[in-house]
Amino acid sequence: MCIDNGLDLRLSEDGDSPREECGVFGIFRCPNASEIIYYGLHALQHRGQESAGIVVSDSKTVMSHKGMGLVSDVFTPERLGRLQGCMGIGHVRYTTSGDSRVEEAQPLTFKYRVGALALAHNGNLVNAHQIRRYLERQGSIFQTSNDTEVIAHLIARSGYDEMELAFQDALSMIKGAYAILLMTEDKLIAAVDPHGLRPLSLGRIDDNYVLASETCAFDIVGAEFMRDIDPGEMVVIDESGLASIQFTQPSRRSTCSFEYIYFARPDSDIAGKNVHLARKALGRHLAAEHPVEADIVTGVPDSSLSAAMGYAEAAGLPYEMGLLKNRYVGRTFIQPTQPMRTRGVMMKLSAIRQVVEGKRVVMVDDSIVRGTTSSRIVHMLRDAGATEVHVRISSPPVANPCYYGIDTSSRDELIVTSKTIPEIESYIGADSLAFLSVPRLLQALGCSDHEEESGLCLACFTGTYPTEIYPEALEVSRH
Repeated sequence: MCIDNGLDLRLSEDGDSPREECGVFGIFRCPNASEIIYYGLHALQHRGQESAGIVVSDSKTVMSHKGMGLVSDVFTPERLGRLQGCMGIGHVRYTTSGDSRVEEAQPLTFKYRVGALALAHNGNLVNAHQIRRYLERQGSIFQTSNDTEVIAHLIARSGYDEMELAFQDALSMIKGAYAILLMTEDKLIAAVDPHGLRPLSLGRIDDNYVLASETCAFDIVGAEFMRDIDPGEMVVIDESGLASIQFTQPSRRSTCSFEYIYFARPDSDIAGKNVHLARKALGRHLAAEHPVEADIVTGVPDSSLSAAMGYAEAAGLPYEMGLLKNRYVGRTFIQPTQPMRTRGVMMKLSAIRQVVEGKRVVMVDDSIVRGTTSSRIVHMLRDAGATEVHVRISSPPVANPCYYGIDTSSRDELIVTSKTIPEIESYIGADSLAFLSVPRLLQALGCSDHEEESGLCLACFTGTYPTEIYPEALEVSRH
């Protein structure tokens, strides 16, 4: 997976790697709220590149704009200028639940019986289909296919007029992963699921509160990090200040391990751990667990570079920029045929012949899902003159689908379920292939050796899910 301050340039249309989740950003009481949100969403662009949206309020009226594409495509200066408000929420989306069309773009806005309501959600609800069917039988009419709208219908059906109580009532019925921002005309509310599967942080710009999926968004808007929102916590921000409510008893913390492996930006801190340093530690442990005779180490740009640095340090090998990413390739590239897919990868990545020619290369990457992109990169290095290519993956094999908001394939499409490690090695054309083990991953991240006490969700590696998985979610994953 390639992340460069927000723009994924490596993923081909066949989706060889898991794709991004979503990103949310909110601010309370700031004269130029839409501008602050715009820059915050720019910092979170890597979490979703299909659509972007901003909703603001001037305490009386709620205004919104959203569209398909990158933040810079959706929001011109003129459009931002029309979003006049002192508070607001924003969202960048990659489709993991629902269709890919502008109607599905978030934040979603609704007319509630006591006013306007806007919702932005990062994550997936594992019981959304069950709740949707129940609500439809009760007469609810849905305008979108994503599970965020389920939350709005539950709020609307609540017997409470106070938004905090209605929201808590809705949260008591949903299961899965969520970091949610909710906004009314005069209130901003945030909530995180009981397992803390999705990150959400609280910051401050002077006297203005800011919320974001990653701390890197605070840096770009000049906000000071205060703390993470805890699992099972709701934060209510209004004119009276900030109030914290524990809306449910927190379960065992299960932060998504892929935040450290490749989702988050290297300059973010997730649950108190810096992502760049965490990835370097993954690389060091990878080198200790799977050494190999080689001349240089290179990483697949960009999210694998930190792990490659760590591997090179531990192995005592030179770290080189053997692969170069083209910074000017567009976000989307239509690839209907295999030759066009191959050329698409070559447009996005190229090997530096003068670096790799005649060398035994260790290529560090963060994951393999289907193996197609890995195969193309290995052959690219060989075509550039590498005499050997040893692939090292800074995560364990992905053997199970994710139901919490990451677009991994169904289990049948995961390469490790149909091929052994030697067979994958042959398929991608590598001289050797090795994955980081789960125990080494936990050691690298400073976690307990016991999965249930590690504070991480490792379900895609181990098959142990922190929540119940409903039959509807299992069925969706198969298609």
